[in-house]
Amino acid sequence: MSWLAQFSMRLNVIVTAVCAAILVSMLCISFSGALYQAIVGDALSWTYSLARQFVPWIALLSITVAFRGGEHVAMKLVTNAMPAFLRTVLHVMTIAAIGVLGLVLLVYGIQFTVESDQLVMISDQIQFSQRWVTASLPVAGAIMLVHLVAGRALIEETPPHEMDFPVSSQEAAQNVELR
Repeated sequence: MSWLAQFSMRLNVIVTAVCAAILVSMLCISFSGALYQAIVGDALSWTYSLARQFVPWIALLSITVAFRGGEHVAMKLVTNAMPAFLRTVLHVMTIAAIGVLGLVLLVYGIQFTVESDQLVMISDQIQFSQRWVTASLPVAGAIMLVHLVAGRALIEETPPHEMDFPVSSQEAAQNVELR
């Protein structure tokens, strides 16, 4: 396995852990707001607004995890029914489109993040820079490009057990059973 494929694999593990931590944070914030309202009888105005600020991060990072894992089963059903040449052309076009998306997220995301000078007001006491939210765009774009460059097996017709990185968990389990 190449160093880039190993880096992609490790990066995916880190991103998955960050997604889990963000999700747990969102749940804790929401639960604390609900618990406070149940005990005190008055709502905390900032819990919903604060939890909402995590949504772009979890959404964009989850896209990179799904892309890395090949979690697009519905598309495979359509492409597997196509002739091999058409399937190869479609794979190349898809990979090119994903590459363009990653570049757009990276380049314009950096620009958007640098130009974001607004403060997000969560409450009278809690506020932070909008850059924290907009930074999710270039980060996701960069991760997507790492996975794309590391994943030559996305284009090639390589059997799943010979790929540089795993496909979906179901397919990986099936490959283990076949061996």
